[in-house]
Amino acid sequence: MIIKTEKKDGVTIYTVEKDYDDKVLAKKMDKFLKPDDIKKIIREDADVYTAEGKLLLRFRKSKLNKEHADAFYENIIKFAKNVSGLRGSASGSKKKTLGQANKVMSNIFGFFDRWTPSQKMIFTKLGRKPSINVRECRFNMDHPEEYKKTIPLIEDIDRWYAKLTPEHYGHQIRKAKQTPFKIANTSFTTITTNVNFQTGLHTDKGDDDEGFGNLAVIERGSYTGAETCFPQYGVGVDVRGGDVLFMDVHQPHANLPMHKKSQDTIRLSIVCYLRKNVWLNSKNKTRKFMEKHNKTVKSMRSVKGK
Repeated sequence: MIIKTEKKDGVTIYTVEKDYDDKVLAKKMDKFLKPDDIKKIIREDADVYTAEGKLLLRFRKSKLNKEHADAFYENIIKFAKNVSGLRGSASGSKKKTLGQANKVMSNIFGFFDRWTPSQKMIFTKLGRKPSINVRECRFNMDHPEEYKKTIPLIEDIDRWYAKLTPEHYGHQIRKAKQTPFKIANTSFTTITTNVNFQTGLHTDKGDDDEGFGNLAVIERGSYTGAETCFPQYGVGVDVRGGDVLFMDVHQPHANLPMHKKSQDTIRLSIVCYLRKNVWLNSKNKTRKFMEKHNKTVKSMRSVKGK
């Protein structure tokens, strides 16, 4: 619920308080939102603070470079359309304890701190353990040239992160500088892409506790809905192409249903973050170590099926 609105330097500043307590919120977790759950959709430059003075989100319109966004899209979209079940409760699955998440177009690239089932099988066959629990993701391993072309947009998001939430950025970039397992010289180790994906109500896990989350969107075709929302506070944000949203992803959030104007409409959402365990597991390792580690892991794939 919005309890105060003011304007400063062209930015609308909202103060919000909770519409309901945490016990009620707990019953809504992992479930999909409906439009009636949200009282205010923000479509202009805005900062939102809780009644306690904590920053909930910071949203800016038309800040990301279109050429960089187009290059990102053209080089990632084929990979981003792969179907996976990796999102667990974010996909609205009530069977997350059984590992039976709904199948969605949600994928990661960069670096990650958990091995795939096929990699675990290879380690077992070889009777070996990896030197560290960090892996290069399949996209950048198999498609290095396409991966390079995604980096300019990621760097744009990183620059706006530094500008708009410098305190959170400072904590995160300090950690990122301690590991070579990161995306270029940014504060991010990992990227999640989602295609036309409605998330259930969830909090992000595994990212940097001291950092701040973000969201960017690339559109192809027309749609309504899909706003990113914090239902306990009754507010959401309509993030569109070129916009950038920074938000407290440790507060429960989800997006509203997407209504496509045509079957081929695409909403590609991009989330950049630092995986805490990638940093912890690879802290103070050298670039030479990373290159050798990545090469060793990649060479093991030939064992599969033998």
